[in-house]
Amino acid sequence: MLLYLVNPSNPLVSISLNRSSYWNRFRLWKPLGLLVLAGLTSSDWEITILDENLAPIDYEALPRPDVVGITAFTSQAPRAYEIAEGFRARGVPVIMGGIHATMCLEEASARVDSVVTGEAESVWAEVLDDVRAGCLKVRYDGGRATMDQISPARHDLLPDGYAFGSIQTTRGCSLNCSFCSVTEFNGARYRQRPIEAVVEEFKSMPEKRVLFVDDNLIGRLPQHIERAKELFRALAAAGTGKSWIGQTTINFADDEELITLAEKAGCIGLFVGFESVTPEGLPELGKKASMLSGRNIPAAVERIRRHNILVVGSFIIGLDSDRPGVGRLIAEAAGRYGVDNMNVLFLTPLPGTRLWKQLKAEDRIAMGAFPDDWKYYTLNYPVARYKYLSSGQVVREMNDCNGTFYSAANILCRLGRNVLDGRNPLFSLVGNLTSRRNSMLFARVYAALWQSGGQADETESFFGPRPDMVDVWETGSGQLRRLAAALKLQAAWFFRQC
Repeated sequence: MLLYLVNPSNPLVSISLNRSSYWNRFRLWKPLGLLVLAGLTSSDWEITILDENLAPIDYEALPRPDVVGITAFTSQAPRAYEIAEGFRARGVPVIMGGIHATMCLEEASARVDSVVTGEAESVWAEVLDDVRAGCLKVRYDGGRATMDQISPARHDLLPDGYAFGSIQTTRGCSLNCSFCSVTEFNGARYRQRPIEAVVEEFKSMPEKRVLFVDDNLIGRLPQHIERAKELFRALAAAGTGKSWIGQTTINFADDEELITLAEKAGCIGLFVGFESVTPEGLPELGKKASMLSGRNIPAAVERIRRHNILVVGSFIIGLDSDRPGVGRLIAEAAGRYGVDNMNVLFLTPLPGTRLWKQLKAEDRIAMGAFPDDWKYYTLNYPVARYKYLSSGQVVREMNDCNGTFYSAANILCRLGRNVLDGRNPLFSLVGNLTSRRNSMLFARVYAALWQSGGQADETESFFGPRPDMVDVWETGSGQLRRLAAALKLQAAWFFRQC
Protein backbone atom coordinates (compact mmCIF):
# COMPACT_ATOMS: atom_id res chain seq x y z
CA MET A 1 0.00 0.00 0.00
CA LEU A 2 1.12 3.52 -0.81
CA LEU A 3 1.41 6.24 1.87
CA TYR A 4 2.10 9.91 1.14
CA LEU A 5 3.37 12.08 4.00
CA VAL A 6 3.07 15.77 3.12
CA ASN A 7 4.67 18.89 4.55
CA PRO A 8 2.68 21.91 3.24
CA SER A 9 4.24 25.19 2.23
CA ASN A 10 3.16 28.68 3.20
CA PRO A 11 3.45 31.21 0.33
CA LEU A 12 3.98 34.04 2.81
CA VAL A 13 7.06 32.34 4.25
CA SER A 14 8.55 31.76 0.84
CA ILE A 15 10.00 35.29 0.73
CA SER A 16 12.50 34.15 3.37
CA LEU A 17 13.16 30.94 1.44
CA ASN A 18 13.68 32.78 -1.82
CA ARG A 19 15.59 30.39 -4.01
CA SER A 20 17.22 33.23 -5.94
CA SER A 21 19.64 33.35 -2.99
CA TYR A 22 21.82 30.29 -2.48
CA TRP A 23 22.24 31.14 1.19
CA ASN A 24 18.51 31.00 1.95
CA ARG A 25 18.76 27.21 1.67
CA PHE A 26 20.34 27.37 5.14
CA ARG A 27 16.90 28.43 6.46
CA LEU A 28 15.20 25.27 5.22
CA TRP A 29 14.92 22.33 7.61
CA LYS A 30 13.87 18.76 6.97
CA PRO A 31 10.29 17.98 8.16
CA LEU A 32 11.46 15.79 11.04
CA GLY A 33 7.97 14.83 12.25
CA LEU A 34 7.20 13.12 8.96
CA LEU A 35 10.55 11.31 8.98
CA VAL A 36 9.77 10.00 12.46
CA LEU A 37 6.33 8.82 11.30
CA ALA A 38 8.01 7.01 8.42
CA GLY A 39 10.28 5.30 10.92
CA LEU A 40 7.20 4.05 12.78
CA THR A 41 5.62 2.66 9.60
CA SER A 42 5.90 -1.06 8.89
CA SER A 43 7.90 -2.27 5.91
CA ASP A 44 4.84 -3.45 3.97
CA TRP A 45 3.95 0.20 3.26
CA GLU A 46 5.55 2.12 0.42
CA ILE A 47 6.30 5.61 1.75
CA THR A 48 6.81 8.85 -0.18
CA ILE A 49 7.54 12.08 1.69
CA LEU A 50 6.53 15.25 -0.14
CA ASP A 51 7.91 18.56 1.09
CA GLU A 52 6.40 21.57 -0.68
CA ASN A 53 9.06 23.80 0.85
CA LEU A 54 11.74 22.06 -1.19
CA ALA A 55 9.99 22.30 -4.56
CA PRO A 56 6.48 22.63 -6.04
CA ILE A 57 4.59 19.34 -6.32
CA ASP A 58 2.17 18.27 -9.07
CA TYR A 59 -0.09 15.91 -7.11
CA GLU A 60 -2.17 15.04 -10.17
CA ALA A 61 0.90 13.59 -11.86
CA LEU A 62 1.68 11.28 -8.93
CA PRO A 63 0.30 7.76 -8.50
CA ARG A 64 -2.90 7.63 -6.47
CA PRO A 65 -2.01 6.77 -2.85
CA ASP A 66 -4.03 4.65 -0.46
CA VAL A 67 -3.85 7.28 2.27
CA VAL A 68 -2.28 10.71 2.85
CA GLY A 69 -0.85 12.01 6.12
CA ILE A 70 -0.37 15.75 6.56
CA THR A 71 1.36 17.61 9.36
CA ALA A 72 1.12 21.35 9.84
CA PHE A 73 2.20 24.18 12.05
CA THR A 74 -0.50 26.82 12.42
CA SER A 75 0.80 28.95 9.55
CA GLN A 76 0.68 25.93 7.24
CA ALA A 77 -2.93 25.02 8.06
CA PRO A 78 -4.66 26.80 5.12
CA ARG A 79 -2.41 25.06 2.61
CA ALA A 80 -2.82 21.75 4.46
CA TYR A 81 -6.60 22.02 4.07
CA GLU A 82 -6.22 22.77 0.34
CA ILE A 83 -4.10 19.65 -0.13
CA ALA A 84 -6.58 17.58 1.87
CA GLU A 85 -9.48 18.82 -0.23
CA GLY A 86 -7.71 17.81 -3.43
CA PHE A 87 -6.99 14.27 -2.28
CA ARG A 88 -10.41 13.76 -0.73
CA ALA A 89 -12.01 14.80 -4.03
CA ARG A 90 -10.16 11.84 -5.55
CA GLY A 91 -11.50 9.49 -2.88
CA VAL A 92 -8.23 9.30 -0.92
CA PRO A 93 -8.59 9.40 2.89
CA VAL A 94 -6.56 12.15 4.58
CA ILE A 95 -5.15 12.05 8.12
CA MET A 96 -3.89 15.23 9.76
CA GLY A 97 -1.68 15.51 12.80
CA GLY A 98 0.69 17.93 14.44
CA ILE A 99 0.35 20.88 16.74
CA HIS A 100 -2.31 22.84 14.86
CA ALA A 101 -4.67 19.91 14.36
CA THR A 102 -4.31 19.12 18.07
CA MET A 103 -5.06 22.67 19.19
CA CYS A 104 -7.81 23.30 16.61
CA LEU A 105 -9.39 19.86 16.60
CA GLU A 106 -12.90 20.89 15.53
CA GLU A 107 -11.60 23.01 12.65
CA ALA A 108 -9.27 20.28 11.36
CA SER A 109 -11.84 17.50 11.78
CA ALA A 110 -14.21 19.33 9.44
CA ARG A 111 -11.61 19.28 6.66
CA VAL A 112 -9.93 15.87 6.88
CA ASP A 113 -11.07 12.29 7.45
CA SER A 114 -9.14 11.68 10.65
CA VAL A 115 -7.09 13.67 13.17
CA VAL A 116 -4.24 12.35 15.31
CA THR A 117 -3.81 14.54 18.39
CA GLY A 118 -0.63 14.81 20.41
CA GLU A 119 2.40 12.67 19.70
CA ALA A 120 1.66 9.85 17.26
CA GLU A 121 4.03 7.09 18.44
CA SER A 122 1.46 5.19 20.51
CA VAL A 123 -1.31 5.17 17.87
CA TRP A 124 0.30 5.26 14.42
CA ALA A 125 0.32 1.48 13.95
CA GLU A 126 -3.37 1.39 14.87
CA VAL A 127 -4.12 4.18 12.40
CA LEU A 128 -2.52 2.31 9.53
CA ASP A 129 -4.20 -0.97 10.50
CA ASP A 130 -7.55 0.81 10.40
CA VAL A 131 -6.74 2.31 6.99
CA ARG A 132 -5.99 -1.17 5.69
CA ALA A 133 -9.25 -2.51 7.17
CA GLY A 134 -11.30 0.41 5.83
CA CYS A 135 -12.48 1.52 9.27
CA LEU A 136 -10.54 4.75 9.89
CA LYS A 137 -11.68 6.55 13.05
CA VAL A 138 -12.26 10.30 13.05
CA ARG A 139 -9.88 10.80 15.97
CA TYR A 140 -6.89 9.11 17.58
CA ASP A 141 -5.40 10.50 20.78
CA GLY A 142 -1.66 9.93 20.85
CA GLY A 143 -0.97 11.70 24.13
CA ARG A 144 2.73 11.86 25.02
CA ALA A 145 5.10 9.11 24.05
CA THR A 146 7.64 7.41 26.25
CA MET A 147 11.09 8.10 24.87
CA ASP A 148 11.75 4.43 24.12
CA GLN A 149 8.79 4.55 21.69
CA ILE A 150 10.58 7.04 19.44
CA SER A 151 11.96 5.35 16.35
CA PRO A 152 14.93 6.73 14.43
CA ALA A 153 13.78 9.06 11.68
CA ARG A 154 13.95 7.83 8.06
CA HIS A 155 16.50 10.35 6.83
CA ASP A 156 16.94 8.32 3.65
CA LEU A 157 13.49 9.17 2.30
CA LEU A 158 14.17 12.77 1.27
CA PRO A 159 16.38 13.92 -1.60
CA ASP A 160 19.40 16.16 -1.38
CA GLY A 161 18.74 19.88 -1.21
CA TYR A 162 18.69 20.51 2.52
CA ALA A 163 21.67 22.30 4.02
CA PHE A 164 20.83 20.86 7.45
CA GLY A 165 19.57 17.54 8.67
CA SER A 166 17.27 17.50 11.73
CA ILE A 167 17.29 15.42 14.89
CA GLN A 168 15.51 15.53 18.26
CA THR A 169 16.97 14.37 21.57
CA THR A 170 14.36 15.66 24.07
CA ARG A 171 10.72 16.66 24.26
CA GLY A 172 8.88 18.92 26.66
CA CYS A 173 9.73 22.21 28.35
CA SER A 174 9.17 23.28 31.94
CA LEU A 175 9.51 27.01 31.24
CA ASN A 176 5.87 27.16 30.10
CA CYS A 177 6.13 30.60 28.46
CA SER A 178 2.72 32.17 27.86
CA PHE A 179 3.36 32.64 24.14
CA CYS A 180 4.75 29.14 23.46
CA SER A 181 2.71 26.03 22.65
CA VAL A 182 5.47 23.50 23.40
CA THR A 183 4.44 22.85 27.00
CA GLU A 184 0.79 22.47 26.01
CA PHE A 185 1.64 20.00 23.24
CA ASN A 186 4.68 18.14 24.57
CA GLY A 187 4.21 18.68 28.31
CA ALA A 188 6.24 20.33 31.04
CA ARG A 189 8.30 17.23 31.85
CA TYR A 190 11.69 17.22 30.15
CA ARG A 191 11.84 13.81 28.46
CA GLN A 192 15.13 12.54 27.08
CA ARG A 193 15.91 9.97 24.42
CA PRO A 194 18.58 7.37 25.22
CA ILE A 195 21.95 8.87 24.30
CA GLU A 196 23.01 5.75 22.40
CA ALA A 197 19.94 6.02 20.14
CA VAL A 198 20.62 9.69 19.46
CA VAL A 199 24.25 9.08 18.55
CA GLU A 200 23.42 6.20 16.22
CA GLU A 201 20.82 8.29 14.39
CA PHE A 202 23.23 11.24 14.24
CA LYS A 203 25.87 9.02 12.66
CA SER A 204 23.41 7.70 10.07
CA MET A 205 22.37 11.13 8.79
CA PRO A 206 23.78 12.02 5.36
CA GLU A 207 24.11 15.76 6.02
CA LYS A 208 27.34 17.27 7.30
CA ARG A 209 25.40 19.94 9.22
CA VAL A 210 22.61 19.15 11.65
CA LEU A 211 19.91 21.10 13.50
CA PHE A 212 18.93 19.86 16.95
CA VAL A 213 15.23 20.77 17.03
CA ASP A 214 14.92 20.42 20.83
CA ASP A 215 13.20 23.48 22.22
CA ASN A 216 15.85 23.65 24.93
CA LEU A 217 18.77 21.35 24.25
CA ILE A 218 20.24 21.41 27.76
CA GLY A 219 17.15 21.81 29.93
CA ARG A 220 17.02 23.76 33.15
CA LEU A 221 17.83 21.50 36.10
CA PRO A 222 21.29 20.16 37.11
CA GLN A 223 20.42 16.61 36.04
CA HIS A 224 19.36 17.89 32.64
CA ILE A 225 22.66 19.66 32.15
CA GLU A 226 24.62 16.57 33.20
CA ARG A 227 22.72 14.57 30.61
CA ALA A 228 23.60 17.20 27.97
CA LYS A 229 27.27 16.81 28.89
CA GLU A 230 27.04 13.05 28.45
CA LEU A 231 25.41 13.54 25.08
CA PHE A 232 28.15 15.93 23.94
CA ARG A 233 30.85 13.52 25.12
CA ALA A 234 29.24 10.72 23.16
CA LEU A 235 28.91 12.85 20.01
CA ALA A 236 32.56 13.90 20.25
CA ALA A 237 33.64 10.28 20.74
CA ALA A 238 31.66 9.23 17.66
CA GLY A 239 34.05 11.30 15.54
CA THR A 240 31.55 12.06 12.76
CA GLY A 241 33.14 15.36 11.77
CA LYS A 242 29.66 16.88 11.57
CA SER A 243 28.80 20.36 12.80
CA TRP A 244 25.50 21.30 14.42
CA ILE A 245 23.36 24.11 15.77
CA GLY A 246 20.70 24.07 18.50
CA GLN A 247 18.32 26.09 20.66
CA THR A 248 18.99 26.86 24.30
CA THR A 249 18.62 29.33 27.14
CA ILE A 250 21.30 31.65 28.46
CA ASN A 251 22.15 29.30 31.34
CA PHE A 252 24.20 27.43 28.73
CA ALA A 253 26.91 30.01 29.48
CA ASP A 254 27.06 29.17 33.19
CA ASP A 255 29.03 25.94 32.80
CA GLU A 256 32.44 26.13 31.14
CA GLU A 257 32.71 22.36 30.89
CA LEU A 258 29.37 22.21 29.08
CA ILE A 259 30.48 24.80 26.51
CA THR A 260 33.81 23.06 25.97
CA LEU A 261 32.12 19.71 25.43
CA ALA A 262 29.62 21.27 23.02
CA GLU A 263 32.48 22.71 20.96
CA LYS A 264 34.24 19.34 20.88
CA ALA A 265 30.98 17.68 19.82
CA GLY A 266 30.74 19.98 16.78
CA CYS A 267 28.54 22.86 17.95
CA ILE A 268 28.94 25.90 15.67
CA GLY A 269 25.89 27.97 16.64
CA LEU A 270 23.14 28.44 19.21
CA PHE A 271 19.80 30.23 19.16
CA VAL A 272 19.37 31.87 22.57
CA GLY A 273 16.02 33.28 23.66
CA PHE A 274 16.25 36.71 25.32
CA GLU A 275 12.74 37.84 24.24
CA SER A 276 12.71 41.17 26.13
CA VAL A 277 15.44 43.74 26.78
CA THR A 278 13.50 45.84 29.31
CA PRO A 279 12.95 45.21 33.04
CA GLU A 280 9.22 45.75 32.47
CA GLY A 281 9.11 42.99 29.86
CA LEU A 282 10.82 40.27 31.88
CA PRO A 283 7.81 39.41 34.10
CA GLU A 284 5.85 38.56 30.94
CA LEU A 285 8.32 35.76 30.18
CA GLY A 286 7.44 33.57 33.19
CA LYS A 287 10.17 31.25 34.48
CA LYS A 288 12.65 32.42 31.85
CA ALA A 289 12.74 35.83 33.54
CA SER A 290 14.72 34.42 36.46
CA MET A 291 17.45 33.28 34.05
CA LEU A 292 17.80 36.76 32.57
CA SER A 293 17.21 39.11 35.49
CA GLY A 294 20.40 40.61 36.89
CA ARG A 295 22.64 38.62 34.55
CA ASN A 296 25.68 40.08 32.78
CA ILE A 297 24.44 39.04 29.34
CA PRO A 298 27.38 40.39 27.28
CA ALA A 299 29.79 38.37 29.43
CA ALA A 300 27.60 35.26 29.09
CA VAL A 301 27.45 35.61 25.30
CA GLU A 302 31.20 36.11 25.10
CA ARG A 303 31.85 32.94 27.14
CA ILE A 304 29.96 30.98 24.47
CA ARG A 305 31.55 32.79 21.53
CA ARG A 306 35.06 32.17 22.88
CA HIS A 307 34.51 28.55 21.90
CA ASN A 308 33.89 29.41 18.23
CA ILE A 309 30.13 29.06 18.70
CA LEU A 310 27.99 31.72 17.02
CA VAL A 311 25.15 33.16 19.10
CA VAL A 312 21.86 34.19 17.49
CA GLY A 313 19.70 36.22 19.87
CA SER A 314 15.92 35.84 19.71
CA PHE A 315 13.67 38.76 20.71
CA ILE A 316 9.96 39.63 20.69
CA ILE A 317 8.23 42.87 19.71
CA GLY A 318 4.68 43.44 20.95
CA LEU A 319 4.81 42.55 24.63
CA ASP A 320 2.32 44.44 26.76
CA SER A 321 5.18 46.51 28.14
CA ASP A 322 6.49 47.51 24.69
CA ARG A 323 6.09 51.14 23.68
CA PRO A 324 7.26 53.22 20.71
CA GLY A 325 11.04 53.04 20.48
CA VAL A 326 11.27 49.38 21.51
CA GLY A 327 12.62 48.35 18.09
CA ARG A 328 15.73 50.46 18.40
CA LEU A 329 16.13 49.41 22.04
CA ILE A 330 16.21 45.75 20.97
CA ALA A 331 18.71 46.39 18.18
CA GLU A 332 21.00 48.37 20.47
CA ALA A 333 20.75 45.73 23.21
CA ALA A 334 21.56 42.97 20.71
CA GLY A 335 24.63 44.96 19.72
CA ARG A 336 25.71 45.36 23.36
CA TYR A 337 25.13 41.68 24.05
CA GLY A 338 27.55 40.86 21.25
CA VAL A 339 25.31 38.39 19.40
CA ASP A 340 26.36 37.44 15.90
CA ASN A 341 22.87 37.59 14.47
CA MET A 342 19.39 38.53 15.61
CA ASN A 343 15.98 36.95 15.19
CA VAL A 344 13.13 39.33 16.06
CA LEU A 345 9.53 38.13 16.01
CA PHE A 346 6.14 39.66 16.60
CA LEU A 347 4.32 38.47 19.70
CA THR A 348 1.93 35.92 18.21
CA PRO A 349 -1.02 34.29 20.01
CA LEU A 350 -0.73 30.70 18.80
CA PRO A 351 -3.74 28.43 19.43
CA GLY A 352 -3.58 26.55 22.71
CA THR A 353 -1.27 29.00 24.48
CA ARG A 354 -2.14 31.09 27.50
CA LEU A 355 -1.49 34.15 25.36
CA TRP A 356 -4.13 33.01 22.87
CA LYS A 357 -6.69 32.59 25.63
CA GLN A 358 -5.85 36.00 27.09
CA LEU A 359 -5.97 37.95 23.83
CA LYS A 360 -9.06 36.09 22.65
CA ALA A 361 -10.86 37.04 25.87
CA GLU A 362 -9.72 40.66 25.49
CA ASP A 363 -10.80 40.82 21.81
CA ARG A 364 -7.23 41.50 20.74
CA ILE A 365 -6.97 39.04 17.84
CA ALA A 366 -6.59 41.35 14.84
CA MET A 367 -6.31 38.70 12.15
CA GLY A 368 -9.12 36.30 12.91
CA ALA A 369 -10.70 35.30 9.59
CA PHE A 370 -9.89 31.63 10.07
CA PRO A 371 -8.79 29.34 8.66
CA ASP A 372 -7.40 31.57 5.91
CA ASP A 373 -5.75 34.06 8.29
CA TRP A 374 -3.71 31.31 9.92
CA LYS A 375 -1.21 31.83 7.11
CA TYR A 376 -0.12 35.04 8.84
CA TYR A 377 0.73 33.21 12.08
CA THR A 378 4.37 32.69 11.10
CA LEU A 379 5.62 35.02 13.90
CA ASN A 380 6.68 37.44 11.16
CA TYR A 381 3.35 39.30 10.96
CA PRO A 382 1.56 41.44 13.59
CA VAL A 383 -1.62 39.43 13.99
CA ALA A 384 -2.72 40.82 17.37
CA ARG A 385 -3.80 44.17 18.79
CA TYR A 386 -0.87 45.30 20.89
CA LYS A 387 -1.34 47.26 24.06
CA TYR A 388 0.68 50.39 23.29
CA LEU A 389 1.45 49.91 19.58
CA SER A 390 -0.92 50.18 16.64
CA SER A 391 -0.40 47.88 13.66
CA GLY A 392 1.43 50.65 11.82
CA GLN A 393 3.58 51.44 14.84
CA VAL A 394 4.55 47.84 15.54
CA VAL A 395 5.58 47.41 11.90
CA ARG A 396 7.69 50.54 12.17
CA GLU A 397 9.34 49.17 15.30
CA MET A 398 10.22 45.92 13.51
CA ASN A 399 11.65 47.74 10.52
CA ASP A 400 13.56 50.16 12.73
CA CYS A 401 14.98 47.24 14.71
CA ASN A 402 16.18 45.41 11.61
CA GLY A 403 17.39 48.58 9.92
CA THR A 404 19.53 49.47 12.95
CA PHE A 405 21.03 46.04 13.63
CA TYR A 406 21.64 45.22 9.95
CA SER A 407 23.03 48.59 8.91
CA ALA A 408 26.12 48.33 6.71
CA ALA A 409 28.28 49.85 9.42
CA ASN A 410 27.09 47.41 12.11
CA ILE A 411 27.54 44.38 9.84
CA LEU A 412 31.06 45.57 9.06
CA CYS A 413 31.83 45.99 12.75
CA ARG A 414 30.66 42.46 13.53
CA LEU A 415 32.76 41.13 10.67
CA GLY A 416 35.82 42.93 11.99
CA ARG A 417 35.25 41.71 15.54
CA ASN A 418 35.09 38.08 14.44
CA VAL A 419 38.26 38.25 12.37
CA LEU A 420 40.24 40.17 14.97
CA ASP A 421 39.24 37.57 17.54
CA GLY A 422 40.48 34.82 15.26
CA ARG A 423 37.00 33.39 14.62
CA ASN A 424 35.53 32.24 11.35
CA PRO A 425 33.63 35.31 10.10
CA LEU A 426 31.90 33.90 7.05
CA PHE A 427 28.88 32.13 8.57
CA SER A 428 28.09 35.25 10.58
CA LEU A 429 28.62 37.54 7.60
CA VAL A 430 26.42 35.47 5.29
CA GLY A 431 23.76 35.23 8.00
CA ASN A 432 23.77 38.99 8.48
CA LEU A 433 23.58 39.79 4.78
CA THR A 434 20.81 37.24 4.20
CA SER A 435 18.84 38.51 7.20
CA ARG A 436 19.25 42.09 5.99
CA ARG A 437 17.95 41.17 2.56
CA ASN A 438 15.00 39.21 3.94
CA SER A 439 14.04 41.95 6.37
CA MET A 440 14.00 44.42 3.48
CA LEU A 441 11.65 42.09 1.60
CA PHE A 442 9.40 41.86 4.65
CA ALA A 443 9.40 45.65 4.91
CA ARG A 444 7.90 45.82 1.43
CA VAL A 445 5.23 43.30 2.38
CA TYR A 446 4.39 45.25 5.53
CA ALA A 447 4.11 48.43 3.45
CA ALA A 448 1.50 46.76 1.27
CA LEU A 449 -0.48 45.30 4.18
CA TRP A 450 -0.18 48.11 6.73
CA GLN A 451 0.20 51.53 5.18
CA SER A 452 1.86 53.55 7.90
CA GLY A 453 2.78 57.02 6.86
CA GLY A 454 2.45 56.99 3.10
CA GLN A 455 6.12 56.70 2.15
CA ALA A 456 6.62 55.65 -1.43
CA ASP A 457 9.39 53.25 -0.48
CA GLU A 458 9.05 51.72 2.99
CA THR A 459 12.29 49.79 2.56
CA GLU A 460 14.24 52.98 2.00
CA SER A 461 12.48 54.83 4.82
CA PHE A 462 13.48 52.24 7.40
CA PHE A 463 16.84 51.07 6.09
CA GLY A 464 17.86 54.29 4.43
CA PRO A 465 19.03 54.44 0.84
CA ARG A 466 21.47 51.80 -0.26
CA PRO A 467 24.83 52.83 1.18
CA ASP A 468 27.36 54.15 -1.25
CA MET A 469 30.25 51.69 -1.32
CA VAL A 470 32.76 54.53 -1.06
CA ASP A 471 31.17 55.59 2.22
CA VAL A 472 31.22 52.03 3.51
CA TRP A 473 34.85 51.68 2.50
CA GLU A 474 35.84 54.92 4.19
CA THR A 475 34.01 53.88 7.36
CA GLY A 476 35.83 50.58 7.58
CA SER A 477 39.03 51.13 5.63
CA GLY A 478 41.26 51.12 8.70
CA GLN A 479 39.86 47.79 9.86
CA LEU A 480 39.84 46.27 6.39
CA ARG A 481 43.54 46.92 5.81
CA ARG A 482 44.35 45.13 9.06
CA LEU A 483 42.03 42.22 8.26
CA ALA A 484 42.80 41.45 4.62
CA ALA A 485 45.40 38.75 5.24
CA ALA A 486 43.39 37.20 8.08
CA LEU A 487 40.29 37.00 5.89
CA LYS A 488 42.15 34.97 3.27
CA LEU A 489 43.24 32.46 5.89
CA GLN A 490 39.77 32.29 7.43
CA ALA A 491 38.11 31.80 4.04
CA ALA A 492 40.45 28.96 3.16
CA TRP A 493 39.70 27.29 6.51
CA PHE A 494 35.94 27.72 6.04
CA PHE A 495 35.78 26.12 2.64
CA ARG A 496 37.86 23.19 3.79
CA GLN A 497 35.21 22.57 6.46
CA CYS A 498 32.40 22.66 3.89
